[in-house]
Amino acid sequence: MVSSALRKSERRNSGDIEKAAGVYSELRRNRPMTKKDLKNYVKVFLGIDIPDKKICPEHNSPMEYLWHSFFADFATQKRINADAVVWANRSGGKTKLAAVATLLDCVFKPNCQVRILGGSGEQSNRMYEYLLGFLQKGFDEFLSGKILKTECRFTNNSAVEVLTQSPMSVRGQHTHKLRCDEVELFDNDVFAAAKFTTQSTDGLLAAMETISTMHRPYGLMQKIVSSANQFDTPIFKWCMWEVIEKCTDRNCSQCPLWADCQGKAKRACGYLKIDDCQTAMRRASRAGWEAEMLCKRPSLEDVVFAEFDPAIHIKQVDYDPNLPLYRAIDFGFVNPFVCLWIQVDEQGVVRVIDEYARSRATIDIHAEEIKRRTPCGEGRVAATFCDPAGAGVNDITGTSVVRELHSLGITVRYRRSSILEGIELIRRAIRAGDGKSRLIISPRCERLIEAMQCYHYPENSTGSNVELPLKDGLYDHPIDALRYFFINHKHSSKTISRRY
Repeated sequence: MVSSALRKSERRNSGDIEKAAGVYSELRRNRPMTKKDLKNYVKVFLGIDIPDKKICPEHNSPMEYLWHSFFADFATQKRINADAVVWANRSGGKTKLAAVATLLDCVFKPNCQVRILGGSGEQSNRMYEYLLGFLQKGFDEFLSGKILKTECRFTNNSAVEVLTQSPMSVRGQHTHKLRCDEVELFDNDVFAAAKFTTQSTDGLLAAMETISTMHRPYGLMQKIVSSANQFDTPIFKWCMWEVIEKCTDRNCSQCPLWADCQGKAKRACGYLKIDDCQTAMRRASRAGWEAEMLCKRPSLEDVVFAEFDPAIHIKQVDYDPNLPLYRAIDFGFVNPFVCLWIQVDEQGVVRVIDEYARSRATIDIHAEEIKRRTPCGEGRVAATFCDPAGAGVNDITGTSVVRELHSLGITVRYRRSSILEGIELIRRAIRAGDGKSRLIISPRCERLIEAMQCYHYPENSTGSNVELPLKDGLYDHPIDALRYFFINHKHSSKTISRRY
């Protein structure tokens, strides 16, 4: 009797387990409809509790990125594309979260084609390995066929493929979702090719997600972040405080993180261990800590003007009719032609009040725009300084840029000098030996401000040019224009003036 009762109980329990497993499997197939549903879905079926609080006012929570990536294809008011930039700290869960987004795309979006492109083969494989780990949590029932080393397919005709860091691998690809992980490490040619790989189809929006920590102020990630607003691409940024575990029982006065924390960890809900963060802080330089963990600004190791501080050197300054007005010009055609408007006050503070930068235009167009934007008549301009190379005669036209400008009503002056001499004068203005700053730049001068932060030395440079900054055709032109001002203004009595 007892044995029979036990067998009945075992069969009943087995049936209950099978029924529960069936219910669990069915729930796994239900698409999350809200951000809260999505958070709970990932927590229940993948065991990941994604942080959903933004601790720093200007940041986002990791959950905001995942919701954007997942929901874009289901929104009633669809965007043109579902692009996104993810700027987050080291150990911030970027790669794992992108793998979660990849799994959700393939499970809930039939025919969705996803490609993974990492800054290195190791980085690409890391995201794919996360994905394969998720599949083992019961999602293998969605698969069609065997899992390959760099590819897997789903029964709803969705697929994931890992690409290598080469133009040949990227060119010819047509996919819905491209996830570029650690884009800071990308080859520029590969990234340029990657921009043309995504295409939308009915019900699926094209999306290129660029994911990285920002290591360098002049790197690829910095350029992507700077141009994101121009292309209406959302930036999802979080730092250590959005992913650190909640602090509950520690003495703040004795914590090495306190200077940066100021109680932020008390409000956190992440997974990053506080002890690990303290260890990383002790190992790192301050610049590295701020760039890699706090996402404040990249390391300035190779930056020419490392002491340039936007909080000090960027202020609203306008034209003062009581001060002399100068202009400084650097010539360019494919690379930008740049003109700066500058005044110097009674205390010797250099005030850059406006800028003009344009590529692929002729001198007459530049001259017209310079005169239009000059806040006083030409007769009241104290001097216009320029690149000495502009005095060279063109073999085809038989004239020079300097002569052309003079014929158009703009007289220029120049003085030959070394690049290093001009750089040193700019550095003195940024911060002189007495600790004072004598340089202010108007926020209108966006190109110059970006150049001041990104103008850098070549990496691993050797030979005679080891001390010369990189001539990249982007940041050097605004800096060159500023150099010409400082060189000519300092040596104004020896400056060459050409009139024809």
